[in-house]
Amino acid sequence: MAEKKGIKTKKHTKVKKRINASKRSIQKNNDRAKELELQLNELQDKQLRLKAEFENFRKRKQREISELFQYDGERVIKEILPLIDDLERMAKAAEDQNDKAEVSLLEGVQMVESKIKKFLGLHEIIPFGEEGESLDSELHDAMLTETNEEMDDNIILDVFEKGYRYRGKVIRHARVIVNKK
Repeated sequence: MAEKKGIKTKKHTKVKKRINASKRSIQKNNDRAKELELQLNELQDKQLRLKAEFENFRKRKQREISELFQYDGERVIKEILPLIDDLERMAKAAEDQNDKAEVSLLEGVQMVESKIKKFLGLHEIIPFGEEGESLDSELHDAMLTETNEEMDDNIILDVFEKGYRYRGKVIRHARVIVNKK
């Protein structure tokens, strides 16, 4: 009987060892599974962040491209504006003359000026800056100040150069003389 007990004990010990080895193996596998699950969660989180970053990049580039197309003619327009200013000055100077040749020149200049203004309007190029308006630092550059007791402070007395907006954006500030008491 002692012999049977010894065999049972040996078998029992072997089984216990196997069970313990299996438990250790299961624990290792569980630990590895938790480790892999953490890595998976980190990778998923990283993937979501990269996806969001890419989406933000895509939107930003789309907005930049849209702005580029929206204001594509701005540089050309800025270069044309001084020519328009000169034409307006010439028309104003010709108005002061009474000579028939000057009158016919004035009519020609006014006709060209009218066509240019129509062209500007069609392309959303809007002039601003008129005598009598209030000074707005977002729109006007005060070049000089004068005193006129009949007018309020910060009222535009004269305009050197009109300002222009292109599709709502100020592309040139009006250069003006402002009243200061």
